[in-house]
Amino acid sequence: MFIPVSDENPLTSIKFQFVTVALIAINVLVFALTATGVEQSWISSFAVRPAELFLVNVVGGTAGMSSDQVAVPEAYTLISYMFFHGDIWHLLGNMIFLWVFGDNVEDAVGHIKFLIFYLACGVIAALTHAYIVEGTDLANVPLIGASGAVAGVIAAYLMLHPRVRVWVLALKVIPLQISAAIVLGLWVITQVAMVLMPEVGGQNPVAWWAHIGGLAAGAILIVLFKRPDVPLFDRGFA
Repeated sequence: MFIPVSDENPLTSIKFQFVTVALIAINVLVFALTATGVEQSWISSFAVRPAELFLVNVVGGTAGMSSDQVAVPEAYTLISYMFFHGDIWHLLGNMIFLWVFGDNVEDAVGHIKFLIFYLACGVIAALTHAYIVEGTDLANVPLIGASGAVAGVIAAYLMLHPRVRVWVLALKVIPLQISAAIVLGLWVITQVAMVLMPEVGGQNPVAWWAHIGGLAAGAILIVLFKRPDVPLFDRGFA
């Protein structure tokens, strides 16, 4: 798999990607605050736990489970879960993709709409995961991380700029410059493969269906959110 480093895709409509940077800063700050000995039961209060979510029909308030240290309404966890991460690698993986690809998606839709887009992708990702695992043991496992929202950003970038050249690290050390279609296309194929062939993922705790939900949301919402003058699929790309 490739690790993206940078892309050759300058901003054209905004001067700076304020929302992208702010989202990264909030994620890093939350991780720094929770990495200093905070109990997991406190963090899980802000996570999406499908069993609790459906116990209150999503918008019915707080499930009030004894395992929660903070009484967070279950509907609110559909937002809060995006800003918590299990470990530094979970955080770094999401933030690298958001840093490299988020600015151009923000450029295509504008600051406020990008924030709405990002949060909407995360919410849809969590609901997709919750509905898929409902009635299984995974319904009681807390879901955290920005992966679903970032998956939406990845899908949007792929819809907008598949031909843009991206610098990546292949095998974590070899620098290469290849098209976004290859970099992100392989990432998308991997997510689909993991849900179609769960035996490949084994006991991997990754919530693959959240990624799929985020991807689908991003691909659809970018068509609705982008400015009218922004083409899809690099039409007119020189």
